[in-house]
Order: sequence, then C-alpha cells, then structure tokens
Amino acid sequence: MTLISLVIPVYNGAGTIERLCHAIRSEIREYRIEIVLVNDGSRDDSDAVCTRLATESDDIVFVSLRKNFGEHNAVMCGLNYVTGEVAVILDDDFQNPPSEILKLVKMAEGGFDVVYSKYEHKQHHWFRNAGSRLNDAFATWLLGKPRNLYLSSFKAIRLEVIREIIKYRGPFPYVDGLLLRVTNNIGSTYVEHARREEGRSNYTLKKLISLYLNMFLNFSIKPLRLFTMTGFALFTLGIVLSIYFIIDKILNPDMQIGWTSIIVTILIFNGIQLMFSGLIGEYLGKNYLDQNGTPQWVVKKVVAKQIGG
Repeated sequence: MTLISLVIPVYNGAGTIERLCHAIRSEIREYRIEIVLVNDGSRDDSDAVCTRLATESDDIVFVSLRKNFGEHNAVMCGLNYVTGEVAVILDDDFQNPPSEILKLVKMAEGGFDVVYSKYEHKQHHWFRNAGSRLNDAFATWLLGKPRNLYLSSFKAIRLEVIREIIKYRGPFPYVDGLLLRVTNNIGSTYVEHARREEGRSNYTLKKLISLYLNMFLNFSIKPLRLFTMTGFALFTLGIVLSIYFIIDKILNPDMQIGWTSIIVTILIFNGIQLMFSGLIGEYLGKNYLDQNGTPQWVVKKVVAKQIGG
C-alpha cells in the first residue's frame, strides 16, 4: 500500500488533536499513513497529548518545538520528517475535514506536483477572509501566482517537490512562495470547509503583517522596483512643476510664493524617502538575520516508536 503523510502544525490543539488523528485513520483505509504532529509552542496541554499519541501509536511522529516559531516554520519543520509519496498539510481544528484529504491525494497521484483546496463557502471569521483576499492579491502581484489559484493552507504536495522546498533554510519561510518557485504544475479542487470546533483562530493582525512582510521581503524584489518607479515619477513631476513655476513667475512677477505648497511638498517627499529607507532597512535586516544563522525552528524533542520513542 502507498504511504501518505499528514503534516499537522499544532497550536493550542489539545482538545482536538486526538480526535483528529482518529478521524484521519477512519477515513483513510486504502493507504498507509504517517501523521507528523508539530507542536509550535502551544500554551495548553498539546505537548503532553501529542507525546502520548506518538508513544502509543506506530503511525505518529511528534516533533515539539522549543517556542512558537509560526505556522509556516512549523510546517517546514514537519515536511523534513515526512516519508510518504504525497504529504497533505491540514489544520488541527477540524476546519479541514479528514473526509476531504483523499480528494487532494488522488489529484496529486494523477500528476500534479501540488494540489490546493478551495472552498465554495468559507467558515473563517470576516477578518481572516479579508486577510486571505489581501494575501491573494499580493501573491498574484509579487510571486506571479495564477489569478484563479487560491493559496489555502490545506494542500497536498508530492515528495519530490517537498525535497526541493526544504532546502530553503532561511528563518522566514513562506511555504506557498517556495512552492511557486519550484513548480507551476499546480492543481486545485473544491472541498468542504467546516466550522472551527474549539477555540478561536490564532491568526492576529500581527501574524498577518509578519506573513506579508515575509512574502514582500524574502520572495520578491518588486517592492524595491515600485519605489524606484515612484522615485522616477516624482522626479519627472518635479521637473515639470519647476518649468511650470518658472514660466508662471515670468508671466506673473508679483506672484507670492506659496509656503503651504512648499511644506506639503517637503512632507510628501520626506515621507517617501523615509518609507524607502525603511524598506531597505527591512531587506538588510532580514538578510542579516539570515546570514547570522537565525534558526527556522529549534526542536525540543522528537517522539516516535519507529525511531525509538
């Protein structure tokens, strides 16, 4: 039987993760499975629950991180432990129903390198949905993502593609950006999106901003090109306005100099310069953290029967 892997980043999922593992086993019977649980610095009893599950089960590998590194870092960590021909990434809260996993697996086996899920009706909070739409627009512009492709966290990836993307060792991974770098053989299929069974979404404004900065600064230089174009446009505008003011002064020698327009112009240009300087600083800062060996994740322990518990 073919082996498939399930990668589940766990954050405060003590109340759902055991039931989720049982549900996966009950839904997937025509394949052998391995479940890779990655505890991303949970504040509840997730560590203890996952440790017990991995100790009692032959098909679970549990990786516990020393602190919260973020969802994409946890996923990248989990992908380093998969051995199945196809790996499916899903959340720990049942919003990605186990009954839909095989839809993604079958399409991946049919020839796609990556298969994303998409939803007729999303059950996320409006804030998360708004963030997803913004993420989609940015990814289309920055990464060259096809416009009709929805980048969901629930996806299947073939093992040979996983082996390529885990070569990335920078401290700020963006999984979808890495996938778009590696392949354009990408499919998608409609799946059910269920309501969250317990707790609330861990996505905050801070985490969304951090994700967007990772996309901006680690996977595209288009923001720099945008500022270059903006600078050129403002330079051209300045030349045109200078010529206009000179001609106007010649034609109207008694015209008073407009202090208001001068102050506004100074504020606008200084603001643009500061934003550009800040952008350069972000690029340099990210590069510095990368070069000085900032870890993508740090493993506290690995528990699995097949590697000695």
